[in-house]
Amino acid sequence: MTHIPHFTRRAAVLAAALGAMLGAAPARAQGEPPIRIGISTAVQLQIGRDTRDGAQLAIDEINAKGGLLGRKLAMVVADETEDPEKGISAIKKLTADEKVDAIVGGYTSGVVLAQLPHIAAAKTVYINVGAASPAINAKVKQNYEANKYIFRIGTLNSLHLAGGLVSYMTDYLHGELGMKKFAIVGESAKWVQDLIPVLKRGATAKGLDVVMAETFDTGTTNFSPLLSKVKNSGAEYMVVILSHASSDVLAKQWYDARIPVPYGGIDVKGQDTDFFERVGGKAVTAVAGNYIVRAPLSPRTLPFLDAFKARYKRETVYTGAGAYDAVHAWADAVARANSVQADAVIKALEKVDMPITTGRLQLDDTHDVKAGPGLVNMLWVQWQEGGKRVILWPREARTGDFAKPQWMQ
Repeated sequence: MTHIPHFTRRAAVLAAALGAMLGAAPARAQGEPPIRIGISTAVQLQIGRDTRDGAQLAIDEINAKGGLLGRKLAMVVADETEDPEKGISAIKKLTADEKVDAIVGGYTSGVVLAQLPHIAAAKTVYINVGAASPAINAKVKQNYEANKYIFRIGTLNSLHLAGGLVSYMTDYLHGELGMKKFAIVGESAKWVQDLIPVLKRGATAKGLDVVMAETFDTGTTNFSPLLSKVKNSGAEYMVVILSHASSDVLAKQWYDARIPVPYGGIDVKGQDTDFFERVGGKAVTAVAGNYIVRAPLSPRTLPFLDAFKARYKRETVYTGAGAYDAVHAWADAVARANSVQADAVIKALEKVDMPITTGRLQLDDTHDVKAGPGLVNMLWVQWQEGGKRVILWPREARTGDFAKPQWMQ
């Protein structure tokens, strides 16, 4: 029997132990719990379903490439509906019960504003992809330490929306089409109350005549008095600002009454991909501001739209793109920070600079989306015959020309 020196036997034991440790490392990484992303949204609406599904698409793409920090991502959904109390319950479920590492979601500004103290208390990164009120991100600057967890990706705030709408009115409707007299009508909601004064000032400063500006209840089912008032005001165009009110009823009543005033603006439900079909084609020539339609807005736009449609057999509204971008932006920050710890991720996310589905993402000092040339912009998209959608403005993204209602031709 060959004698094995003591030091050789000891080295063999150490080598075997080291080999076992190295072999176990991947197994341990694979066995670690997933990084959990919470989705807080109104899942009964397409806005919410697309938020959930856009986030899932991003998660699956990241997992297919090996995950994040050696761990898989997983999603947990909470239905916030459109009610502040249920919104608060959704945040508590995700943070206290599910202990998610980040939250993506939001739609109704009033709900998100009610959620903010609970997000801050939970010290969890929250990325809003649907609510437009500037008051949300203003909290970051008012008290950074308490509210540094709040970000917005996917939708521009209503001040940026006003700027985009003023440009559509002054540079396109007035500058190219010669319209000068405008009626502005919007639903009674926080984000609209923020927007209308800015919109009026911007339009009048450019020499436009705002002949009418008023709001209506979100539960309105008879728009006839309002439409008659617009018709009699002398307006050449009706600017609408609505998210929760019924775009369907407005479109049908406008069409059936043959109102001789074309309309469009910020019409969130008018962005729905089934809107034209849903109203029986009566939305023809209506314009709905949008963030994403089938056009090469960035290298990520068309691949995302194709992947979403292939997976879910439908097209997405802006929150689907926003949630997809939010997950990828958060994952990018986690990778750069080499941590899911909130403070480290926040610092990395503040420096984000990357292409997203709607343009290029950079954030300002309130953790809000920057808008402008080469960044993210509002698109003014018209529904035309057969349900075709055409980008009218901005000029560099244009895919077609303005069409008037048939009874005005």
